Amino acid sequence: MRIKIRDASNRDLPQIVEVERLSFNNPWSRDSFFRELSLPFSRMTVAVTTNGKPEAIVGYLCRWLVADECHILNIAVHPAARRAGIGARLMDEAIGEAKREKARFVTLEVRRSNVAARSLYRKLSFEERRLRKNYYGSGEDAIVMELRLDRR
Repeated sequence: MRIKIRDASNRDLPQIVEVERLSFNNPWSRDSFFRELSLPFSRMTVAVTTNGKPEAIVGYLCRWLVADECHILNIAVHPAARRAGIGARLMDEAIGEAKREKARFVTLEVRRSNVAARSLYRKLSFEERRLRKNYYGSGEDAIVMELRLDRR
């Protein structure tokens, strides 16, 4: 599968919402994604297949770039496209942009139970910083992870 990473647009929302719905128990709404696309400090990129017309969105990443921080709000890969390096490509693109914009660190929250995502983030040199108890509700904690860019 050939993949290209590009900026998201409003026309991508139906496919982004579908990836979101397939990925999470409490998915973001279309309006939430629409709002993110309109914020000046919010950026959203999509991973699209390049071997077919029309393009198929197989993943996305939404982040905020504020002051010296890039905060990853949401990342998901379509279940049929997982374990193909797409999440890592999306993260690499976001980290590269953060460096170009002179951010000093990248932060995110991840479910304590999401072992696969935590493993990916550790491979990208993120460190687990602290725990946010019951962050996702129903007893599910979040681990705050951070990547220091000023040390790379």
